[in-house]
Amino acid sequence: MDIMAQESRHTSGVYYKRDVAIVRGEGALVWDQDGRAYIDCVGGHGVAIVGHCNPDVVAAVQRQAERLITCPEVFYNDVRAELLAELAAVAPHDLDRAYLCSSGTEAVEAAIKFARITTGRIGVVATKHGFHGRTLGALSATWEPKYRRGYEPLVPGFAHVAYNDVDELTAAVTEETAAVILELVQGEGGVNPATHEFAEAARRVCDDAGAMLIVDEVQTGLGRTGAMFACQRYGIQPDLMAIAKALAGGLPMGATLLSPRVSGLSAGVHGSTFGGNPLCAAAALATLRYITSHDLPARAAALGQHALERLGAIDNILIKEVRGLGLMIGIDLRKRSTPYLKALMDRGVMALPAGSTVLRLLPPLVITEEQLDTVCDAVAEVLAS
Repeated sequence: MDIMAQESRHTSGVYYKRDVAIVRGEGALVWDQDGRAYIDCVGGHGVAIVGHCNPDVVAAVQRQAERLITCPEVFYNDVRAELLAELAAVAPHDLDRAYLCSSGTEAVEAAIKFARITTGRIGVVATKHGFHGRTLGALSATWEPKYRRGYEPLVPGFAHVAYNDVDELTAAVTEETAAVILELVQGEGGVNPATHEFAEAARRVCDDAGAMLIVDEVQTGLGRTGAMFACQRYGIQPDLMAIAKALAGGLPMGATLLSPRVSGLSAGVHGSTFGGNPLCAAAALATLRYITSHDLPARAAALGQHALERLGAIDNILIKEVRGLGLMIGIDLRKRSTPYLKALMDRGVMALPAGSTVLRLLPPLVITEEQLDTVCDAVAEVLAS
């Protein structure tokens, strides 16, 4: 079967496609239809934190699939109850409730809605170069014009301020603001870490204005940045937090974590058909337990520092900056990144863009140091060629 021809014939056309068909994965490796292996620093856009086909996740899914696959939240469920308790145990401080859904975009949409319900206001302050999803509410918080083009008018009440500009943020948040939403490391926007000053200012201005602070940890959460959640590295406490991507080890699941300051959530104000389904809940439970039992945040911190040092030592005029937190790494170039992504793939390494000039690395946190060194060597080689 010609996989690429068949998929191209019937797919929607909304995705940029690479000329490779991936058919198998294990740990930090994926294989194409011809049997060639690649070190995967795409990781399903950050989904494969515990590795492809993690045995614990596979076993949990197999067991649950034989028992109960779907059960809406109008009924109680044993696996969902366990997952909610586990989320509360690993979440920062008082984020001890969760709304379960199926993606990061849905988690962000819920956070925005819950902030508006809680405050009775509509204003939302987001950041330039921030990415929060593609449904209309989340897209309204997303800054990049290419994602917004063709869908205007979007949801009213959104404003965007310069990332890491405390004065601009302070001026934008008023008594009409329901929420500030930000990524503590901008992913799609270029792997840009927030300054501690900016993160702390976001918490402070929300407190002063009576607004909710929404931290989007869809990409940064669950160990990626060297802590269970990036907000713990910054020492700030969100009112709402969106997580997804890696949550269920590769299955679609998101969650909006809620502090006691979130109110007004009575039955029927929001919902999701597939949210908290037992199959994904079982996968998420296995994923969280694997992350904690194997201390993957500490592993990400150590390997991330190693990679930053290796990449930072590359002597090449093409590199403007190497930056990131944990195993969320960006190599900012003086040229467009697209040709180098192709060259890396030719050398058996898959990476992502972040904006037009940044090579982004989001490997599984189970990647070995040897595999990571191979990635760093490949980056040096393609930039030198």
